[in-house]
Amino acid sequence: MADTLTSAVPGAGGVADRSRLEVLASVERRVLWLSTAIIDHANRVRPNPDGLKVGGHQASSASMVSIMTSLWFHDLDARDRVSVKPHASPVLHAINYLLGELDERYLTTLRSFGGLQSYPSRLKDPDPADYSTGSVGIGATAPIWGAIARRYVEGHFGGAGTGRQYSLIGDAELDEGACWEALQDPAVAGLGEVVWIVDLNRQSLDRVVPEIAAGRLEGMFTAAGWQVITLKYGRLLQELFTRPGGAELRTRLDTMGNPEYQRLLRCTPEQLRERLPGTGTTAEPIARLLSALDDATLHAALRNLGGHDLQALLHAYDGIDDTRPTVIFAYTVKGHGLHSEGHPQNHSSLMSAEQMRELAARLGTDLDAPWTAFPADSPEAELCARTAARLRRPAFPPREPPAVPTDIGRTPTGTGNTQQALGRVLLDLTRQAPEAAGRIVTVSPDVSSSTNLGGWLNKIKVWSPTERPDWFADDAETILHWREHPTGQHIELGIAETNLVGLLGELGTTWSRWSQPLLPIGVLYDPFVNRALEPWSFGIYAGGQSILVGTPSGVTLAPEGGAHQSITTPSLGIEQPGCVSYEPAFVIDTEWCLLASLAQLGRPDGQSAYLRLSTRPVDQQLAAVPADPAARERRRRQSVAGAYALRRRSRPVLTIAAMGATVPEALAAAERLDALGHPTDVVCVTSPDLLFRATRARRGREEGPSWILDQVFPADRATPLVTVVDGHPHTLAFLGTVNNVPVQTLGVSRFGQSGTIDDVYRYHGIDADSIVGAALDLADL
Repeated sequence: MADTLTSAVPGAGGVADRSRLEVLASVERRVLWLSTAIIDHANRVRPNPDGLKVGGHQASSASMVSIMTSLWFHDLDARDRVSVKPHASPVLHAINYLLGELDERYLTTLRSFGGLQSYPSRLKDPDPADYSTGSVGIGATAPIWGAIARRYVEGHFGGAGTGRQYSLIGDAELDEGACWEALQDPAVAGLGEVVWIVDLNRQSLDRVVPEIAAGRLEGMFTAAGWQVITLKYGRLLQELFTRPGGAELRTRLDTMGNPEYQRLLRCTPEQLRERLPGTGTTAEPIARLLSALDDATLHAALRNLGGHDLQALLHAYDGIDDTRPTVIFAYTVKGHGLHSEGHPQNHSSLMSAEQMRELAARLGTDLDAPWTAFPADSPEAELCARTAARLRRPAFPPREPPAVPTDIGRTPTGTGNTQQALGRVLLDLTRQAPEAAGRIVTVSPDVSSSTNLGGWLNKIKVWSPTERPDWFADDAETILHWREHPTGQHIELGIAETNLVGLLGELGTTWSRWSQPLLPIGVLYDPFVNRALEPWSFGIYAGGQSILVGTPSGVTLAPEGGAHQSITTPSLGIEQPGCVSYEPAFVIDTEWCLLASLAQLGRPDGQSAYLRLSTRPVDQQLAAVPADPAARERRRRQSVAGAYALRRRSRPVLTIAAMGATVPEALAAAERLDALGHPTDVVCVTSPDLLFRATRARRGREEGPSWILDQVFPADRATPLVTVVDGHPHTLAFLGTVNNVPVQTLGVSRFGQSGTIDDVYRYHGIDADSIVGAALDLADL
């Protein structure tokens, strides 16, 4: 390696008397100072009226400073995107400040209300963050799905360009299973733009990781087809290894356990000379080598790992193979350069005022003026300016998503289910709204055919970066035609729900990244929504707008047994911010709600949606869709707003509010109650989420309309209420508060059984008999 990087570092032709590597190292020191000072000010300087620890991660940030400085100020260009390790967010803010992307006033606002967020946030931070991170494993994998989203947009519409997708992650984050689910998915092996840089500091939150795991991790990435680059030692150690005793020293360090190495970091040079040689035949040559080193060199050598050697990092970036994903294992010291470096409990430790003042003196800054910028005529300021210009991205003019019709116009008859309606509506859109249909992209974790997407796939093909032959195209018995092509609009992943929603979230951000709105729809079995819940929710938090379809759902999936009968998912739709949930009862409701959800995607004021669908066959005549156009439109508006009256009696004494597949039982129970002298209204609930919002809006607790409550639950028709849902009964329990009436809530609150729908409904108490019994209990009050 060359001694300087005059030819390797951008900006050649600047100040001649300093090497580019020296300037980069000077910027590195300032990034270390700023990131540490941002946390220090939030915890030690800023007033703290409630006395709670603000927090921040000085040690975790310090281990990333060299990696991020070298990446931003040398390797990145405007096309690249980076997901930053959550605990290194102060490093990102420090770099953005030096690049002019963050105003100085924000440097004092870490973790304050309206200030810098605890972890990088695309939507909440005042400075640029390519990906929101903070939930372990999700930020790490997001650039994989971002790479697919970019390729999809570029292939279909253009404008997304190229560029690498970097993930900067801590080694402890690799304990998260989502990382391994993502990197071995069949769709990932060809993504050469994906680069993971692992901050291998060998510490987790609580401890030093006891085993040397790097070799095992390298083997797992290699087996998945990734290029593996390991940066273990820096140039100083590499030079020492060439001296007499150096080979023994390397063997000693290579075989040393993580805790012993970390303990050596806390030793004085005198203690190092005693402990580092170890025992056995190699001790003497190592001791002789160490005796020739002065204290400063010995102290520096032990810390001279690859992840802190700028030149080694730059050469690693130059060696990336862009034909396959790459992982760089960069060995680092947690807390590198700080008083707490290498301490096993340094994860959330904070430096004292005295320690901060000593650090300022060592780094050439001033604790009393912590945010002082580089002099305008300095090489460092020049490098920052050149980097800022290189990373400046073009502005994309906003693009309005294509119009989505509100009503296809068909009135379903016969027997059908809401899951079938999904595929039917998608096909209808290809004929009636081709521009909107062209923006739809469906995603499935290997359940396309079993969720009624077969016809859609046959129509629009499966997306693949390159065209692949369909070897069953001439097989007369093949119904589902798996034609893979770059123009396809369906992306098939392996069986991993976290991958599905990760990709769904990134497809849902293309409107804000490249002004190319997509209408993404992810389909999975509803029982597995819980498995995907955290990354799905985090994707919405990060600005991803999409539709998640859970199907089939509930105990209507009777023969599959209790393990595959979802219970809590209806209430999840109420509780998830940034998302509206629907559970339609009829095919026509599914159409209307799906179209309304599509119309909310790909726009600044948009939102995601969750549709819970069923395979239960239902007589579509029960929907009683009005024939009059105005009445039909009124029904549609009510259905999309959350509910509609399906059955009215002149003087009702009871009301049944049912949702989804339980509506036929509600109607049957109402008929029987009429015969018993208890006239009963039936309300079909399509969205408990929107009805709950309406109750809060009526009370001034949030912005939004409340008219649906007046139309569906008018005060002059207030009666005791029975609610029925194929899910947990608390989902609709709040409806009793609309008019403050007595309420009986029926639903599923225990693990299920296999059997027929009649058997299972009876077992859970959501059959017509149970509804009638609950209503009669209310009638007797």
